[in-house]
Amino acid sequence: MKFGVIVFPGSNCDRDVATVTDGLLNQSTRMIWHQETDLDDLDVVVIPGGFSYGDYLRCGAIARFSPVMQAIIKHAEQGKFILGICNGFQVLTEVGLLPGALIRNRDLHFICDRVPIRVENNQLPWTKPYSNHQVITVPIAHGEGRYYTDQDTLKSLEDNGQILFRYCSQIGEINEESNPNGSLDNIAGIINKKGNILGMMPHPERASDPLLRSIEGRGLFEGLIEAKMLINRI
Repeated sequence: MKFGVIVFPGSNCDRDVATVTDGLLNQSTRMIWHQETDLDDLDVVVIPGGFSYGDYLRCGAIARFSPVMQAIIKHAEQGKFILGICNGFQVLTEVGLLPGALIRNRDLHFICDRVPIRVENNQLPWTKPYSNHQVITVPIAHGEGRYYTDQDTLKSLEDNGQILFRYCSQIGEINEESNPNGSLDNIAGIINKKGNILGMMPHPERASDPLLRSIEGRGLFEGLIEAKMLINRI
């Protein structure tokens, strides 16, 4: 499986992702400068966290116009995997590959913490290694991570099983006290209808290395690799 990690001016978690995919999981990984336009050799595109273009206008709002985005849209239309983490999630909503928006946190403060999230749907490659409703702990670090959408879109996300992760308590309770940024219905990560695009505010790449004493995010990458291996066997 070949990963590609997009690098915008201001990306700062790109090397963290490559450390997991290349360094820990031994998967071919290519760093992609935002001006590139050919992604045909890739199986998975990762849009990492950071501050694309400084986020001076609105998080992800300028990145959507980068030359690489048309290639990412083509990659999505081909049914290939796209993972947007934190700023990457914001970019995916700005470009319209995922519904909704990420707005300022409820308390208007930047949050850097480790939080429990609950796996809401484990029937997809992203979450196959987890059990349904398993609680994992993953770092967050954002000022604009409050997911919002209209009620019709929320119902559609629910009906289609597109909500993949929710913020929760240590024992999996979904309530306001366990919602760090005020996201609608505690949403921490969603997928598109096809299931090949995932956007999430928590950072699984920061919970994938035993040296960090946290590997609960690693299953997300391992699920993709396993899915590719199954396809190759067919």
